[in-house]
Amino acid sequence: MKLPLQITTRNVSLSEAAEEAIREKASKLETFYDHIMSCRVLVEVPHRHKQHGIAYNVRVDITVPGNEIVVKREPNEDLYVAIRDSFDAARRHVLSTHGRLSCRNRAFRGHATAPRGPAPPPGYGEMAWR
Repeated sequence: MKLPLQITTRNVSLSEAAEEAIREKASKLETFYDHIMSCRVLVEVPHRHKQHGIAYNVRVDITVPGNEIVVKREPNEDLYVAIRDSFDAARRHVLSTHGRLSCRNRAFRGHATAPRGPAPPPGYGEMAWR
């Protein structure tokens, strides 16, 4: 990412473990697409119901060249499940919009270029039958 990750909270304070989970998920997004410019994550608790408990909303804004991807999933009572669901949806959206493999992964998997070197001579690799 060209800009550092921004984590914003509203009506809730995050533990170190939750922040680390967000940082880990955000860094993993970069393995799927190299050209992510910035990533902003908003974690909020909109309102508290006595009978329903606390519901966490996690919103992920990803800026890529020429596009901005905004992902917001259904609120969840477990913060880590809300983080996981939002980043999984962001990963699926990045992959569907910008292709399956990044340049770095193509080179690693051997799909980046055609085979190099001179062409084999005619008859190379054929078996001679007598």
